[in-house]
Amino acid sequence: MAEFSLPKNSVVGKGKTVKAEGATNTRNFQVYRWNPDDGENPRMDTFEVDMDNCGPMVLDALIKIKNEMDSTVTFRRSCREGVCGSCAMNINGKNGLACTTAIEDAKGDVSITPLPHQEVVKDLVPDLSNFYAQYASIKPWMETQSPQPEKERLQSREDREKLDGLYECILCACCSTSCPSYWWNGDKYLGPAALLQAYRWLIDSRDENTGERLDNLEDPFRLYRCHTIMNCANACPKGLNPAKAIAEIKKMMVERKG
Repeated sequence: MAEFSLPKNSVVGKGKTVKAEGATNTRNFQVYRWNPDDGENPRMDTFEVDMDNCGPMVLDALIKIKNEMDSTVTFRRSCREGVCGSCAMNINGKNGLACTTAIEDAKGDVSITPLPHQEVVKDLVPDLSNFYAQYASIKPWMETQSPQPEKERLQSREDREKLDGLYECILCACCSTSCPSYWWNGDKYLGPAALLQAYRWLIDSRDENTGERLDNLEDPFRLYRCHTIMNCANACPKGLNPAKAIAEIKKMMVERKG
């Protein structure tokens, strides 16, 4: 019988517990901690947060923890409005944005870990270098061959509506890092986010490089590793459906061969 075990330095241990002295209304936040410089295993630290002096969102709790309980806790954040995608992380087993995830919607202790199946830079900060490189590979800009018009390139209302549900993507990586196909083939499969962005340009009536864009995706891994599991649509904090976009790309592939 085959036996499998995790590498010694990857086993997550139990960390410290920090109490909220004198507080009567508290919630426990279990935060993933790992520092590449100390040579220690990752651990889960528990912070007891005074909810009478904390904002309503998970990000508010993290900021309070960093400001008042442990300044070494590391995470990304910027806009606090669900626009930038910086604070994407796994909260109680589901990918989401800490700034738009209400604490009251989380049951029991709140467990916070980095986006899954990515290299960790430190604590809750994942290394998204590969994710952004894949996004760049689909050439997320308009490409044309016709002469540049004197003013803007016009688009009908009907064609503009085709972009709805695509342009709103904030590249938070919640969808791609929730996809099992991306977990196992992240070096070759572009993943839901990059493919949704690819379709956004394929369907744009102003873009004139459809053939080359489809050629770039015609590969056993880059596109076709999607098995329509739908984790991506479930995880998207903006309510988008990357799986539908991927299906439309596959449809375009078939139609151009017909």
